[in-house]
Amino acid sequence: MKGIVMRSTGSFYDVLATDGKKYNCRVRGKIRLEGIKETNPVAVGDYVSIDLEHEIGSITEILPRKNHILRQSVKKTGHAHVLAANIDQAMVVATLSYPRTSLGFIDRFLVSVEAFRIPQVIIFNKKDLLDEKGMQWLNELIALYTGIGVRCFSISALEEDQLVIRGVLQDKTTLVAGHSGVGKSTLLNKISPAIRQSVGEISDFSEKGIHTTTFAEMFRLDETTFVIDTPGIKEWGLVDMNQQEISDYFPEMRERRLGCKFQSRCIHVNEPKCAILDAVKSGAIALSRYESYLSMVLGEDNRK
Repeated sequence: MKGIVMRSTGSFYDVLATDGKKYNCRVRGKIRLEGIKETNPVAVGDYVSIDLEHEIGSITEILPRKNHILRQSVKKTGHAHVLAANIDQAMVVATLSYPRTSLGFIDRFLVSVEAFRIPQVIIFNKKDLLDEKGMQWLNELIALYTGIGVRCFSISALEEDQLVIRGVLQDKTTLVAGHSGVGKSTLLNKISPAIRQSVGEISDFSEKGIHTTTFAEMFRLDETTFVIDTPGIKEWGLVDMNQQEISDYFPEMRERRLGCKFQSRCIHVNEPKCAILDAVKSGAIALSRYESYLSMVLGEDNRK
């Protein structure tokens, strides 16, 4: 029987089978012996074959993926963690205060998703907490990211704005990510009664969120609409990208880099006649985006 992985706890998987029922399954050992340098060869969103001969089902095969999203494993050096597979769009929920989501984190998320050419959405939540200066900054960020092809929305999850987001999700499989405390679970709970994620508090000491979602989980909103909720992420480490290719995943750099004197050998740091550096100086490329790029290329720890 075929099915789709709806939830992963690391050892067990909830699989929604073609008969409309959910089955608790484990991975048959041979799948883990294929030399895949991933901490979780089976991910939420994977289409799989399952064997139901025993009380607990067995996942016997992972069917080909159309895409997936990776981040560096926080537990095993040199390994990747698959957040989700077979998705249509990726959404990051961010806040400009309480807690503050750094632009570096947003940009690393966008780069990781752009590497697989998956459409991106940014939800700026908690607009009700912003003063006039904060709203001005928010509007500037929306203009910046909209200008590079990212859909952006400004909402308050405590109000009725979730109806707009429900429309964004319709007829797609969407991965939703973000720091703990940005209101991701509150937003998802309001979008659909099918979702019942626990909501945590913000630590007064650190102004960081307290983790409430422990494992990735997919929810079916209707026959054609699925949402994958992921655990709150503190950092976003890039996987298997060399210095030369990172600029390919910045849309505003991708075409301009062909104008660099050294083209594919230019990493846009201090090379002469660099089209990217010229664009930063002229304001055609936002300084914040270029600073995020530098942190990725030079390996600086700017992921929080």
